[in-house]
Amino acid sequence: MGNKIVTFTEEQLEDYQDCTFFTRKEILRVFKKFRELNPTVVPRTMTGSEPITARVPCDQVAKMSELKENPFRHRICSVFSRDGKGMSFEDFLDMLSAFSDHAPRDIKVYYAFRIYDFDGDQFLGTHDLEQTVQHLTRSELVADEISLVCSK
Repeated sequence: MGNKIVTFTEEQLEDYQDCTFFTRKEILRVFKKFRELNPTVVPRTMTGSEPITARVPCDQVAKMSELKENPFRHRICSVFSRDGKGMSFEDFLDMLSAFSDHAPRDIKVYYAFRIYDFDGDQFLGTHDLEQTVQHLTRSELVADEISLVCSK
């Protein structure tokens, strides 16, 4: 038998399966994608505290193919990031799990609300709506136009 690189411990993989909507194989695929974002920061072996300490900057995460065209990509990264600046493997896994086809609707609604609640006050108010319109129009509207859209 050849030398097999152990990426995670069995316990870690079981825990990730229990708290995500992914199979073991999918978790390893997610890890591969995470590592490809910044191989110099993300080690091959994540058997210790690396899944929460190795962090990829949100700017790099926002450039991945699944997010790069999304007008809310930076907001999505900040919502799923524990510190709002970078994502650990566990943050990244949570994000992709919430967006997976197998995630229940209430999980998707919860995170959609958080993404649109720009000011974090647990309400979607005028400011949040203005930010949403600004993102959706890629800042092509002036303030008066955004205000008009939101008031309607």
